[in-house]
Amino acid sequence: MYPAELVKPMREDLTKVGFEELHTAEAVDAALAKKGTTLLVINSVCGCAAANARPGARMSLANDKRPDQIVTVFAGVDKDAVDKAREHMVPFPPSSPCMALFKDGELVHMLERHHIEGRPAEIISENLMDAYNKNC
Repeated sequence: MYPAELVKPMREDLTKVGFEELHTAEAVDAALAKKGTTLLVINSVCGCAAANARPGARMSLANDKRPDQIVTVFAGVDKDAVDKAREHMVPFPPSSPCMALFKDGELVHMLERHHIEGRPAEIISENLMDAYNKNC
């Protein structure tokens, strides 16, 4: 587990633009049980989260269509919440960072780490915006 003071700025990178943090498995289930669309970001301390994932997720929110709710869990910190989020992402293997779009609780779009690592934030943002335009 990472120290709270280490991950605080990484958490705030998403919460300052409206992402709700989910810290428990129950909170993940409750968020994904809601009608409508939900973007769930599994945040991480890695460099690709800082350079690509979080900026891409933030930029994607400038789209006309966007998810009804945006939530995040933190790998290496919110273990139960991350484990529960990953259960909802089957058949995709665990990876962090990653981003999943759900519609009425069903997974409709997935960006795994290998889609994020080495790609500019703008490409990640465009990918998410395409998913929003199809599903939101």
